[in-house]
Amino acid sequence: MSLRFLALAAVLATSSVAAEEFKCKGAFAADSSAARLAEIYGADNVVTGPTDGPEGSTINASVVFPDDVHKMMTFVWWDEGADSDLSYVELPDAASVAGLAEGMSVAEVEALNGAPFTLAGFWWDYGGYADFTSGRLAQLPGGCLVSVTFYPTEYANEGVDVQAISGEKAVPSSEPLLVTVAAELQAITLSYPLPLQ
Repeated sequence: MSLRFLALAAVLATSSVAAEEFKCKGAFAADSSAARLAEIYGADNVVTGPTDGPEGSTINASVVFPDDVHKMMTFVWWDEGADSDLSYVELPDAASVAGLAEGMSVAEVEALNGAPFTLAGFWWDYGGYADFTSGRLAQLPGGCLVSVTFYPTEYANEGVDVQAISGEKAVPSSEPLLVTVAAELQAITLSYPLPLQ
C-alpha cells in the first residue's frame, strides 16, 4: 500500500482531538498566506504578529487557534512583509502526515521511512529534531518537506550514560540509547525551501 499524503478539513467543526490528516495544499501550500488562513479558518481564529521563535528570537508568524493548545498551528512566512510564501508550519498535537503520528518511536519512524536517518541530540533548543534526506519521507507529494521532533520519555534512569544522545550532535536512528530513553515523536512540521526569485 503506497504512502498517501494527508488532508486537513478546511474548517475543524468540532473540538475533537482525533488525528487530522494533512496535505501540501490549501492552507499548507507553498503560496499560502495569512489572508488565506483567515478565509479558511475565520479571521477571529488567526493572529498574525511577533511570536516567540527558537533560541529566544522573535519571528513574525500567523497562529491559528491560538487559544486551543490541541488545535494550534503556527505558520511562518518567507515574505514577512506580506505574510505570505510559507516557510514552515508547526502542526497540532493530533496531526498525522504520511503515516507519522505523535507517540511513534524512532524505530517505528525508521520503518515507515524505509531508511535510517539522524536526529539531533537532546536537551537543547533543537533537541530531537530530525528531517529526512533519503527514504519514503524525503519525497512527499505537493513539494513540501516533513520534519519531526522526538522527546525522551524515560531519561532519569540512574546509571544510564546519555552523553551519546545529548547536545549538538547527530544521533543515528539505530542508536540503542534511543530505545533506553523511550524517545517518542512529539511534533511534526511541514516546510518549503526559499522560493526562487
